[in-house]
Amino acid sequence: MTDHNIDAPLHRGRRAPKAEFYTYFAIIFLAALPLAFLSWALASVRSGTIKTKGPVARAWSQARIITPMIFAA
Repeated sequence: MTDHNIDAPLHRGRRAPKAEFYTYFAIIFLAALPLAFLSWALASVRSGTIKTKGPVARAWSQARIITPMIFAA
């Protein structure tokens, strides 16, 4: 019996994100931005300092978490 696994690649290459991914990412980022700004402002008022992540960083991280979940489903 012939072993066909010999020529198989050792690892799969990562695909470059497509335009559809960037479109969903932008929509989610823009939707998360007002809520991230609100939560950042509340956290800043409560703590009295601005040492937390800024609103753009918060929205960016939320979009980075949510967008791949859409494409994994």
